[in-house]
Amino acid sequence: MTDTSASPPSSGGKRIELTLRALVLGCVLAVIFTAANTYLGLRVGLTFASAIPAAVIAMAVMRTFRTSTIWENMTVQTVASVGGAMSAIIFVLPGLVMVGAWREFPIWESIAICALGGVLGVTFSIPLRRALVVNGGLPYPEGVAAAEVLKVGSRGAEQSESAVRENKIGLWVVVWSAVASAGFAFLQAARAFAAEAAAFFKLPAALGGGATGLGAGMQFALLGAGHLIGLTVGLAQLFGLLVAWFVIVPIMTSPDYVAWTAGMGLESLAATVPAGAPAAELATTVWRNEVRFMGAGVIGVAAIWTLVKLAGPLVGGLTSALSAQARRKGGEVLDRTEQDIPISWVGALSVLCLIGIGALLVYVAQAEPALAGSTAMLVASGVVYVVLIGFCVAAICGYMAGLIGSSNSPVSGVGILAIIVSSLIMLAIIAAAGVPADPAFIAYALIVTAIVFAVAVIANDNLQDLKTGQLVQATPWRQQTALIVGVAAGAVVIPFVLNALNRAFGFEGGPAGIASEPLAAPQATLISALARGVIGGDLRWDLIGVGAVIGVVVIVLDAVLNKSSKGKIKLPPLAVGIGFYLPAAVTVMLVIGAICGWLYERTLKGKSFEEVGKRMGVLMASGLIVGESLFGVLNAGVIGSTENEAPFAVFGIAESWPEGGGMLSGIIVFGLIVFALYNWIRGQSAKV
Repeated sequence: MTDTSASPPSSGGKRIELTLRALVLGCVLAVIFTAANTYLGLRVGLTFASAIPAAVIAMAVMRTFRTSTIWENMTVQTVASVGGAMSAIIFVLPGLVMVGAWREFPIWESIAICALGGVLGVTFSIPLRRALVVNGGLPYPEGVAAAEVLKVGSRGAEQSESAVRENKIGLWVVVWSAVASAGFAFLQAARAFAAEAAAFFKLPAALGGGATGLGAGMQFALLGAGHLIGLTVGLAQLFGLLVAWFVIVPIMTSPDYVAWTAGMGLESLAATVPAGAPAAELATTVWRNEVRFMGAGVIGVAAIWTLVKLAGPLVGGLTSALSAQARRKGGEVLDRTEQDIPISWVGALSVLCLIGIGALLVYVAQAEPALAGSTAMLVASGVVYVVLIGFCVAAICGYMAGLIGSSNSPVSGVGILAIIVSSLIMLAIIAAAGVPADPAFIAYALIVTAIVFAVAVIANDNLQDLKTGQLVQATPWRQQTALIVGVAAGAVVIPFVLNALNRAFGFEGGPAGIASEPLAAPQATLISALARGVIGGDLRWDLIGVGAVIGVVVIVLDAVLNKSSKGKIKLPPLAVGIGFYLPAAVTVMLVIGAICGWLYERTLKGKSFEEVGKRMGVLMASGLIVGESLFGVLNAGVIGSTENEAPFAVFGIAESWPEGGGMLSGIIVFGLIVFALYNWIRGQSAKV
């Protein structure tokens, strides 16, 4: 079959695709994006897909090589993208510090968890490629966008002068957006501006007398993430936020609710807050310890619903992969664009990973006296759990990545379901062995969940990358090899970044860091609390049950809206759940970012540079995330090395001004920069 991609074969017909220079550049970018995503995830509970900025940077650098091709750029983008995705493991791993199992992140154990689970994520997603990527009919928004960027920016006969200009301008959009974002983050660290605008208040007695409030984090990383998730997901998160903060929190903090629970012989958390406490303390205490668990119920139900809908594609993917293997054995030569890593190799690599996981679990169990007597049961159940649940979550996340994009797929829901099931397995082993429910079982459940989560996040990213590869006619087995390299690059850097952040800031519920304000790590906080609750026997199943009911209602409402509007109006249940359990300041800025992105794209309607402008918007958003996040990692390193919690606090204006002064000035400057950036990239788009 003749290649019809955007770049012709070079070097006498030799296909330049999986090269050393591409792998090296991809690994360098993977380290950068992994560090940025690790900080962002721990600070605000979100990570971003790095495929598009990676593609732009790859094309700009690889252009210095005369023989570079679109497929080499694809390799760079693949390695960098999967390395950045690996950082989502921080939704689970810090839980081991929070529960006291670790004081810091052991290098080799952390790398093993990430690498072994990540490679399984690659191998588990290979059989799904045909069903979900080739034949699934899914949009894969980020994969398609990355393919378009590669087509217009890579060397080749079809590349126009405008494509070359777009590539160059796109690189500068990423760079200057990152500079603006990092600069504003520095000014906040220097105490020139407040980092958050918030207001809490108590409602009048006629409205129940409960407490509530709202805030917005003035962080460009959040604005960029909001631009990327889009208006539909942003508004769904807003819906969850409004239900949580303006319905449930006011009810659960009201005097009538406190009196009702007392009359029922129940204990209300609001009753434990000192009388006369500020509205902020009352509202946030109830949200953090009660309402957020309802969000876990919403997300859990949404994830289960997704799994049910995936039964067909799951079976189809396996059947297709086995069929391709049989055709190969029968002597049929598959088209190059259909050549995955052979299923026998996939099986062998998976078995090797499972052997490594078994060895890791034996080491963990033997190191704890409370677990040593149950080693056989713990390891057997752990390995079986990783195989069964790991493959299911690979399918869930791959499907959802194709449906709404990698940044929006249900990795948080997967973590919540995985830790509950893993903790229930620990309870069964505790009962069978007749041993006390030692905290070591909580740590073991978190380690098993972390491995499953690594499978989930890599499968989530891999199928998106494989869609990009399909559109540019890359060779699947070469791309899958690059995916494994990306997993290794991301796994190696994660424990070092985590240790720097842990030393500088610490995590909520864990040992204190040098700085007074710990990293929120919302997912890890929730997941560790779920593990404690299940194994300790004090989990608020009633709150999760209420959230599950809300989740069912949202699923039904989404179906009704989708049908009545003929697909124009949607209410993604997972996004609603995320609106419940992410901090309000995070969700509000995400919504603002989604609205800003929508308004920006409205200004492009009908313009000749509309599509270019949309791509520039994505690059700007990615630059905003990378700039602030990398400054956050740098700040952590400086804090750790100087043992000064505010090494850049040279101004102190935010504290010395009258109340609200630092907040007001921050809002004004933040808004001006947002307007200037959007106006600038619109002008740059017009030049292409």
